[in-house]
Amino acid sequence: MSRLNNTIEPTPAALGYRMPAEWEKHAATWLGWPHNPTDWPDKLDTIRWVYGEMVRKISAGELVRMLVGSKSEAKLASRYLTRAGADLSRVEFIVHPTNRGWMRDSGPVFVKRSKGRRETAIVHFHFNAWAKYEDWQKDRRVPVMAAKHLGKQLFDSRSGERKFVLEGGGIDVNGRGSLLTTEECYLDPQTQVRNPGLSKSEFEGTLRKYLGVTNVLWLGGGVVGDDTHGHVDDICRFVNANTLVLIREDNRKDINYKPLAENWERVRDFRLEDGSKPEVVALPMPKPITFDGDRLPASYANFYISNAAVIVPTFNDPNDRVALGILGELFKDREVVGIHAVDLVLGYGTLHCLSQQQPVG
Repeated sequence: MSRLNNTIEPTPAALGYRMPAEWEKHAATWLGWPHNPTDWPDKLDTIRWVYGEMVRKISAGELVRMLVGSKSEAKLASRYLTRAGADLSRVEFIVHPTNRGWMRDSGPVFVKRSKGRRETAIVHFHFNAWAKYEDWQKDRRVPVMAAKHLGKQLFDSRSGERKFVLEGGGIDVNGRGSLLTTEECYLDPQTQVRNPGLSKSEFEGTLRKYLGVTNVLWLGGGVVGDDTHGHVDDICRFVNANTLVLIREDNRKDINYKPLAENWERVRDFRLEDGSKPEVVALPMPKPITFDGDRLPASYANFYISNAAVIVPTFNDPNDRVALGILGELFKDREVVGIHAVDLVLGYGTLHCLSQQQPVG
């Protein structure tokens, strides 16, 4: 039996837990109300209206748990959400100050077990602001708070004696045992190093213990402009147990062409947990979006799968319709809708980066 930090405490996998796929039934979606002006320079008010549309679509099928810094911020958020047409009866405001609102990376990562008591628990992956920024202390406490708030067991992720760092945007799972990630994000020994000195096999072993996965699939690098240094949710996603979408850049002169072409070479050798080859569907890229001379990580792969709808970032680009059409064919069981993300991507992330699912349990 796997053990946590060489003590008698078993890991989630040893207790029968696994990380469910995003399309499995949710009890709620966690969001953090936008408040840090450095994330969206001169655009914070605009971003609040984008949140209104996100909440309106998500709350149609599940509860939204919204972190706010204070009761007064909850009142402010309520005004925006009400005017945007969101159902406030489906929104729970939780007062917990944060440094930023990127719940995919700092929020609670849930695991679930179905044998015996059907229940969920939370894994604490010790967020450190992508090993880049110094203000992460409030964000790191979010999983601890969430476990107390929900009365859930909290697993403290460790690799040996050290705390293990992982962000939700750096992984994607099919719920059957396979997990996607990138070497750029978690194996680069020099840039934004989350777990210094940790080998590839040790990294995979820790994922197996805490997420219940059996099969780790490695892509190379992410898109240019990604502040996280290679998160997989900007390039490749599972859409069902044996199908993934992978973004492709057709313009050979684009800076993203070479790294994305390499990922297409890698995916040819992918095998799922049962040994079968996944079906791979291409998603286009929008034309480059820049701000103050910097390329932004605009990608249609940063969609979020909620109970009622798949919300997809759009960029006022002809490929918006193409991407929505492709995803609409892949998700027959729920609405696929676009949400304007030209302003949102100024924060170096969009819809998936901001949301974290809580599975039913």
